[in-house]
This record gives sequence, C-alpha cells and structure tokens, in this order.
Amino acid sequence: MNKTNPASRPLAVLLTALAATTVLATTTGCAVSRGQESVGAYIDDTAITTAVKARFIDNKTVDASAISVETLKGTVMLSGFAKSDSEKRVAESVAWKVEGVKSVKNEITVRP
Repeated sequence: MNKTNPASRPLAVLLTALAATTVLATTTGCAVSRGQESVGAYIDDTAITTAVKARFIDNKTVDASAISVETLKGTVMLSGFAKSDSEKRVAESVAWKVEGVKSVKNEITVRP
C-alpha cells in the first residue's frame, strides 16, 4: 500500500504541469510568438501557465485536458473546448486569479 502525504498532491500536480509545459514549449510551435523574450520573462510566463493549468486541475467545473494555456508577457491565451458557456467563463475567471496575469484572451470554443 502506497501511503503519501495528501498535502504533497498540489505540489506534485504543479511539478507535473511545469514539466509538461516545458516539454511542450520546447517541442511544439507556439501560437504566441516568443520573439526576443528574456529568460526571466520566459520563466515567469511558464510559471503563470503552470499555475493556471494546476488551478484548472483542482477546479471540478473546468476540464483541464480540453483547454490549452499559453502565456506571453503576462497575457494568457486560452484555447480548446468547453462543454458550456459557464465552463468557458469559469476558465477565464480562474486564469485571472493567478498572480502575474495582465490580460486573458479567451478563445475557448463551446462544444456541448
């Protein structure tokens, strides 16, 4: 029987999301052009993206696997699919609550 500390779950989710974001950012093209972004700004954007995805995972209203998150200079771009207008609005609201977010572009398509 594997016993783990329940308090370590959010950290594990955050670290997993960060690793996945890093892999995706380095292996796929981004819809948001990175240009001459500094390393510090890239790290800040990656932290924002990871925090948004982690909050989606913790939020039972938002299907984290159906919504993509990209961040450039504090602007969060949400894309993918939601089952309702409510889910789309909640996803945007969750993104706005992450520290460092300057704006949110919600391009989520509602597809019931």
